[in-house]
Amino acid sequence: MLLRLTTGDRVPVDGEITQGEAWLDEAMLTGEPIPQQKGEGESVHAGTVVQDGSVLFRASAVGSHTTLSRIIRMVRQAQSSKPEIGQLADKISAVFVPVVVVIALVSAAIWYFFGPAPQIVYTLVIATTVLIIACPCALGLATPMSIISGVGRAAEFGVLVRDADALQRASTLDTVVFDKTGTLTEGKPQVVAVKTFADVDEAQALRLAAALEQGSSHPLARAILDKAGDMQLPQVNGFRTLRGLGVSGEAEGHALLLGNQALLNEQQVGTKAIEAEITAQASQGATPVLLAIDGKAVALLAVRDPLRSDSVAALQRLHKAGYRLVMLTGDNPTTANAIAKEAGIDEVIAGVLPDGKAEAIKRLQSEGRQVAMVGDGINDAPALAQADVGIAMGGGSDVAIETAAITLMRHSLMGVADALAISRATLRNMKQNLLGAFIYNSIGIPVAAGILWPFTGTLLNPVVAGAAMALSSITVVSNANRLLRFKPKE
Repeated sequence: MLLRLTTGDRVPVDGEITQGEAWLDEAMLTGEPIPQQKGEGESVHAGTVVQDGSVLFRASAVGSHTTLSRIIRMVRQAQSSKPEIGQLADKISAVFVPVVVVIALVSAAIWYFFGPAPQIVYTLVIATTVLIIACPCALGLATPMSIISGVGRAAEFGVLVRDADALQRASTLDTVVFDKTGTLTEGKPQVVAVKTFADVDEAQALRLAAALEQGSSHPLARAILDKAGDMQLPQVNGFRTLRGLGVSGEAEGHALLLGNQALLNEQQVGTKAIEAEITAQASQGATPVLLAIDGKAVALLAVRDPLRSDSVAALQRLHKAGYRLVMLTGDNPTTANAIAKEAGIDEVIAGVLPDGKAEAIKRLQSEGRQVAMVGDGINDAPALAQADVGIAMGGGSDVAIETAAITLMRHSLMGVADALAISRATLRNMKQNLLGAFIYNSIGIPVAAGILWPFTGTLLNPVVAGAAMALSSITVVSNANRLLRFKPKE
């Protein structure tokens, strides 16, 4: 079904633009106040508003299947869940009620046998006052109100929390691990240089490399094909993907290899003569892709994936908050270290194949670290599941998003800093509420039981006790509502 949108329209369903361009306000989904330009082939989501322009789009999801509906379900699920600290509060409440009843009965008995006349009146007043003032409303509200406010505020910043337990775990983290491609970087690699070392010119090297990459789904393959543009590419026979290394095949009667240095070394193709160029490109943050023809290295394609525009600022925020930052990548160590230096990363784990990422997270955890993993691809899913808290970029794969405990609707690493700041603020708010409820009951119950009588000759009026009980609940709710105005520090 095709639908047309013009300026001022609210998008009714999810879909993909087939014609035209428009600026859309996606603030209700992503928390990003700046309208986003959308064109042919890009997605639009239900609930967003067309600020300017006109487009024709094809519906892809309606009703409960739209992104907005999924967000609402996730928020409701998270707000109704309880973290470990909330379950502890419930256990305390379960014990608290019978303990208060016992205290009321014991206090009543003491006043009945040892209190002034008329004993029965004092006994009833004391028992009633203790039961009124000790109503566990504040204790019961302490964690749910903080969760509702914290999860709601997180959603306003484009941070979707799967359950309240994820909020608590996120508040205790000390290490944040980032996948490189598509997370720290834009995920749009570009060929920035082509170097040749034999009787092969740049155009021929690029043409053969692009021909090989036609059969590959790797992000670097897309970059090489884009660079080749409209070149006439030869047919490739015997195409093979060599996991973690590159690709191979035959074209125009030549045996071709295209991949990293490890591939050429494995195939016993000498790379010593071009070692200096490999190191030079890698030290600039580019990934060297080597082309070998008939067992001889003939060209190097330098592919660079630029950092996201806000990566450095977001990582600086995390540094200031005290987190150790780690980059996890399958890239070679030289390239990885160059990018890490540019971004401000503390530690680099390079040369990791997709199935080794979860093991890398496990090793960090074995060192006693509380680890968050930030990723966006299918290959990040095992690591996201292994981490104490998995954080998926909203533009990533469905598998990654389903595996993660927290999803960022904005394609920005600022969301990571926001998510962790909100989680800390929410847990701090819970503890404040629980401490307040504890102090209130620690003071209120003895006073209601008449502990001040020997010193002042006065008892707490049941009406005042009721007002104090209501005030304690109002205090807890008001403190939790402060989270609705919480602003993470830049």
